[in-house]
Amino acid sequence: MSELRHLINITDLSVDEIDHLISIADDIIDNPEAYQEICRHKKLATLFFEPSTRTRLSFTAAMMELGGNVLGFDQAASSSTAKGESVSDTIVMASCYADIIAMRHPKEGAPFVAARHAGVPVINAGDGGHFHPTQTLTDLMTIHRKKGDLGNLTIGLCGDLKFGRTVHSLIEAMIRYKGIRFVMISPVELDLPSYVQEKLNAEGVEWKVVRNLEEAIPELDVLYMTRVQKERFFNEEDYIRLKDSFILRRRMLDSAKDDMIVMHPLPRVNEISVDVDDDPRAAYFYQALMGKYIRMALILFLLGIR
Repeated sequence: MSELRHLINITDLSVDEIDHLISIADDIIDNPEAYQEICRHKKLATLFFEPSTRTRLSFTAAMMELGGNVLGFDQAASSSTAKGESVSDTIVMASCYADIIAMRHPKEGAPFVAARHAGVPVINAGDGGHFHPTQTLTDLMTIHRKKGDLGNLTIGLCGDLKFGRTVHSLIEAMIRYKGIRFVMISPVELDLPSYVQEKLNAEGVEWKVVRNLEEAIPELDVLYMTRVQKERFFNEEDYIRLKDSFILRRRMLDSAKDDMIVMHPLPRVNEISVDVDDDPRAAYFYQALMGKYIRMALILFLLGIR
């Protein structure tokens, strides 16, 4: 019997494994009919202790398009957690009913605890401000499809770099590819955490901080926008003061490279103006679609289905 694999942090996957997942996802896009029944009689449990739209629907669509079934809940109040059940007990129970688990939790480290008690593969679908590895796979898949290569890119990360788990996971992934350079665009209060800065320095990755979005745009190959997350703030005053720090408008793309892409993990609030949506460089809805295909590949990989 093969060793049980989980995905808690993007670094749980080697670069070769990430490239392999991307190649499977490419094949799913090219040959969808070959995958329609491959997970027949398999069940995915979506255990979402925190609200989600894209991630939960994406996992559900992924499993259904593989011919499998989905069960679970979409908020903590719908689970026995509301009665005081521990995460570990919930996971052991879910392992009895499902072949694989996708779990989102507001508390950092909860999916790691879950994986220690699970009898089936556990996928971290987001844990607080910590990690969101399947969003990172989605991001890598999008860059691969749009840019053709995951190396030699200048990537602008804009918005909430302090609490943004998608940003932290993307950095963890991209620093393993050659020729990556980062431009950090945020208000001082939402700067990248010191431990992530230290990781960039330790790996010898080139990066800089810019306080003006429009100033940074001309040099970017990828602009990764994020929303300022109200749910991560301790007081509403700070949120209101910072929420509109950076707004991407269509006219600001006049100075951008023709092949630059604009990404966003969504949901968007107002950090990308709707007049950007029609620009050919807008890739955020395409990015959401890629999330389905890469999650299909990940489910197959963790279940050991070839």
